[in-house]
Amino acid sequence: MDRHGRQRIAQLYDSPLQRGYVRSKLAGDPVYAATAALVAGTAMPLLDIGCGIGLLGLYLHARDHAQPYLGLDHDARKIAAGQRAAQRAGLGASISLRHADVAELPPMHGHVALLDVLHYLPAERQPVLLREAVRHLAPDGCLIIRNVLREPTWRFHATRVEEFFLRVSGWIPGGAQHYPSAGEVRAPLEDAGLEVRIEPLRGHTPFNSYLIVAQPHR
Repeated sequence: MDRHGRQRIAQLYDSPLQRGYVRSKLAGDPVYAATAALVAGTAMPLLDIGCGIGLLGLYLHARDHAQPYLGLDHDARKIAAGQRAAQRAGLGASISLRHADVAELPPMHGHVALLDVLHYLPAERQPVLLREAVRHLAPDGCLIIRNVLREPTWRFHATRVEEFFLRVSGWIPGGAQHYPSAGEVRAPLEDAGLEVRIEPLRGHTPFNSYLIVAQPHR
């Protein structure tokens, strides 16, 4: 997305802090383009668990991906900000954002996104959420996960430093709880009968981020 497109989306949000965050994420984080590529050519809805301010939904519509989008997040402030942005964009009918916990998933099936969510849950809740996410996949759906994975690398330690400042700033109340290994993410998905692909997805960041794509065997 070019600078003009990033600015157009950023201007939908209320505060200078939110607008700066949006511009930075869209300029340097490849997860939005990666998700768009995975859901391209399908009309099935996308369930975005832990959607924050709904940025993925606005990005997808700006790139002409018009499938229904439902975002859930436990932070009511972020949901409210995203709802106002969607209304300003004239997308109130296409983008739905709800204040909800990850344990309160709606009865819908399609694609499912879990972008930078797992490590904010305790270790014992992570496989539970993964299994619940699988239950909401359509037969041709795609489970798209982006997450930090626990590894003995400098990138992992840089990620821990960044997460400390996110917690202190209040952007992520409670902060990180457990960084999963690749095996901890892969196992419950393969046990559910999905084919799993894991590859680095860092973009212009120093963080130890990976894209995990899980789909039913074809």
